[in-house]
Amino acid sequence: MRVLIAEDEPVLAKQIKTVLASEGLAVDIAPDGAEAQFLGETEPYDMIILDIGLPIKDGLTVLKGWRNAGIDTPVLLLTARNDWTDRVDGLDAGADDYVPKPFHMAELSARVRAMIRRKVGQSNPVFTKNDVTFDSRNNQVMVSGVPTNLTAQEVAVLSYLFHNSGRLVSRTELSQHIYQYDGDRDSNTIAVFVNRLRKKLGNDLIETVRGRGYVIKATA
Repeated sequence: MRVLIAEDEPVLAKQIKTVLASEGLAVDIAPDGAEAQFLGETEPYDMIILDIGLPIKDGLTVLKGWRNAGIDTPVLLLTARNDWTDRVDGLDAGADDYVPKPFHMAELSARVRAMIRRKVGQSNPVFTKNDVTFDSRNNQVMVSGVPTNLTAQEVAVLSYLFHNSGRLVSRTELSQHIYQYDGDRDSNTIAVFVNRLRKKLGNDLIETVRGRGYVIKATA
């Protein structure tokens, strides 16, 4: 899953990125409103963390531009302003949630995970298929109740497929959602990760639709 952090405080932006990246998310940073608007319009993010007080273009202006352009990526506002009307303005402009500064990183990451789940219509943070269980809160994978170690790339692929259970996902889409903006998005490596997952989790979990992509079929 892929997240954009639009935050002009470099120390805070790096702290948020470090926390989210440690949880298996691909994270990009935009230091101002102009870059945030460009990335939000051109990159397929699963959610966006947007500071209201950005330079060049403020966060509310950027948000309104996205919504007017039909971009419905979930947005979590960060605000250091105490006036409740600013938060109302943000929600009315199309934000999905907000967190006032200062905040606890654990709360922020929990809100990020919840927003990503809501985007794809998943309410339960724990995904189960056959004898495989994936807990998106800590990226723990269990097979028949036994913990299984996966690489960061394998977790990223598995997480995206589980979050999109029941929907066919192409290699290109997977590569767009597991790598950062400046990452090496080689869609051919996706097949390698899927094959590794099958060896560790069983051949029946991830199905291949030849020439189109992969799917974890939703549990009835």
